[in-house]
Amino acid sequence: MHPIVLLGICSDHNSSYMRGAALAPPKIRQSLYCEATNLASELGIDMQDISLTDLGDHRIADSEEAYLAIEDIITPHVKSGARPLLLGGDHSITYPAVRALHKHHGPLTILHFDAHPDLYAHYRGNRFSHACPFARVMEEIKPCRLVQVGIRTLNSHQAEQAKFFQVEMHQMKDVCYRPFQLTITTPLYISFDMDVLDPAYAPGVSHPEPGGMSVREVLQIIQNLECSVIGADIVEYNPNRDLQGITAKVAAKLLKEIAAKMIV
Repeated sequence: MHPIVLLGICSDHNSSYMRGAALAPPKIRQSLYCEATNLASELGIDMQDISLTDLGDHRIADSEEAYLAIEDIITPHVKSGARPLLLGGDHSITYPAVRALHKHHGPLTILHFDAHPDLYAHYRGNRFSHACPFARVMEEIKPCRLVQVGIRTLNSHQAEQAKFFQVEMHQMKDVCYRPFQLTITTPLYISFDMDVLDPAYAPGVSHPEPGGMSVREVLQIIQNLECSVIGADIVEYNPNRDLQGITAKVAAKLLKEIAAKMIV
């Protein structure tokens, strides 16, 4: 059984539209431990029975240097054999996280759930914007595969980027009519942007996009994975936009199911 470290990365410095994602980690924890539910996953694994250490929240200063130091926060845990499960924060935290894992594990696959491809070469002059992490990943880290699921905002620039980087993209217009199971043979990193979900399921995001996935569709893909999940992040939950904690509850549900996959 692989140990898991839960880390809150309180950073929304690279958000392009509105702040608020930095407030998410404690809200997700609050929902996770709420007495209205329990800590059992659908896979039959109880969070109380696994080796999971909650290392609290890291508040990242609003500067490029501090943001890139996220890699330094994660690296000692990866070297110790632990598998990081990160609570963001905006999506820019994925790039330094994947850097840390790649240096230790070597070639990996990234499974990216999102309404947006996040492949901009730069966004409003910021190369580290939350709209750009996968361009940085593909330029520098060159993973075995980048698999994107739920995309429904593909513009011409990002389509060109996806073609150039040979991204395996499953757009939402196709996903909803063609259920699929992924075959992955390398270590896997899961990056989950909460706005991949339809706003009916997750209203608490900064960039809601109608026509998204259901919670059940997402869980089916995650639960059917047959590979080694070496790390993950759950990002872009904005508590300032949430309704009655609905999105926090969904994020906590995802945390349990992803953690259950990470230990095997």
